[in-house]
Amino acid sequence: MNTIIPDGYKSILSMYDTQKAISLIHRLFEDRLGALLNLYRVSAPLFVEENSGLNDNLNGYERPVGFDILHSNHKAQVVQSLAKWKRLALKRYGFFPGKGLYTDMNAIRRDEDELDNLHSVYVDQWDWEKIILPENRNLDYLKLTVMDIVRAICDTEETIQSIYPQLQVLGKLRREVSFVTTQELEDRYPELTPKERENVWVKEHRTAFIMGIGGTLKSGKRHDGRAPDYDDWNLNGDIFFYDDVLDCAMEISSMGIRVDPESMDRQLRLAGCEDRRELPYHRMLLNGELPLTIGGGIGQSRVSMLLLGKAHIGEVQASIWDDETMKLCEEHGVVLL
Repeated sequence: MNTIIPDGYKSILSMYDTQKAISLIHRLFEDRLGALLNLYRVSAPLFVEENSGLNDNLNGYERPVGFDILHSNHKAQVVQSLAKWKRLALKRYGFFPGKGLYTDMNAIRRDEDELDNLHSVYVDQWDWEKIILPENRNLDYLKLTVMDIVRAICDTEETIQSIYPQLQVLGKLRREVSFVTTQELEDRYPELTPKERENVWVKEHRTAFIMGIGGTLKSGKRHDGRAPDYDDWNLNGDIFFYDDVLDCAMEISSMGIRVDPESMDRQLRLAGCEDRRELPYHRMLLNGELPLTIGGGIGQSRVSMLLLGKAHIGEVQASIWDDETMKLCEEHGVVLL
């Protein structure tokens, strides 16, 4: 989608109250998420060593921001996500099954090609990861975790609307989650693009978890890209809510049960990423030295957008925008931070 400002749009909260509400959303949601998933907050890096294999390669074409370090032979990269770092941290910090961590993740995605209402070169999310047992590596456990995350968001919404009753005009998010696979969506809507399928399904069901992202569908195409070395493509998915302000499906979280040695071996071959086997992180995982985990990222700015009824992500985060977007927002009285 290109940047649009809906007809008649006006922010419900003032800029001052918006900043207060964002801070409150962060505190409320973190407390609820931590309680429901048994997570503890930890500190996380802004950058990692270039050759560690810890940075997220995303779809494989995005260029991480890199720099050298004075008086050191190390080269660093700003993280694109903490998907791999978290799993290693759980091992290093001595966590055990049933316990997990969450942290603030701030990233730069300079190759983001969809700068619009929902996409920015600046990414802020709650990254979380939890150790699980072998018997938890199944869809039932994944679905229960999804429902807990949806519950945490909806509980936060209720509290925010009680403090700012003017937000009640937005209505309530649906707590019931519709679970559907990418293959089921392709079978049902073969003539639509993956994004169009998401919009149609989520508009009908309001809250959805779309499962099975990264692998090839019957059509020979993929629903969306997913790196081969963190999520198990058969045990992952994205959480969506329908956003009535923008009249579209809004992805709030990308998550999944992580690869074990067997699934990463398979996915590295399918993705043509055999060279990653020699990276330190990947050698540890293939050797069975890392715990089995489930984890994901939850967009902080998108949660704020959704709960505060904002039309542009720039209303809840500070970033850099092109001249056309700046002009459009100024013409419609939309203030970008």
